Amino acid sequence: MTMSDDEIIAPRRPRSGNGARATASGAGTRGPIIDQDGREIRPETLEQGFREFRFEFGQGGPFGNLTREQRIARLEAIAKLLDVAFILPGTNIRYGIDGLIGLIPVVGDIITTAISLWLVREARALGAPWYVTARMLGNVALDGVVGMVPFAGDAFDVMFRANMRNVRLLRRWLDKQPRI
Repeated sequence: MTMSDDEIIAPRRPRSGNGARATASGAGTRGPIIDQDGREIRPETLEQGFREFRFEFGQGGPFGNLTREQRIARLEAIAKLLDVAFILPGTNIRYGIDGLIGLIPVVGDIITTAISLWLVREARALGAPWYVTARMLGNVALDGVVGMVPFAGDAFDVMFRANMRNVRLLRRWLDKQPRI
């Protein structure tokens, strides 16, 4: 079944009042269901696919059921991405997306501070005591406040590396804890 150019540009209107709502079962639809390759899809296979397709948010996946070491590795990877992922060509100066996003006035600093605060929250979830998280929050606050200053704040973001400092604080505390 081919469509003329007129039908593509101005499709025919349904005759009944409820024709605008189509369901996966084919009731209320006009004509066959065609996939992107032009093959016809039977409505029964669609219904079966919808029943089998679902997300499992609470269990498994990238955010659930991680071991302690996997969570720490994730924190370290995010901190490296934020603070030392790239090298300025011709120099040994390392910077991350924190310095790049921070170039966007105000909004960039808010975004990177929020990500840094998430790292502190993850450290707290790993069991870090109040004095470690307080130092981590101090690093984030200093980075966020000074980072708001145009240009000088961006240079400070590149040199201070609050997220790397925070992961180092967390790692030192974790190394002192007895292994269970």
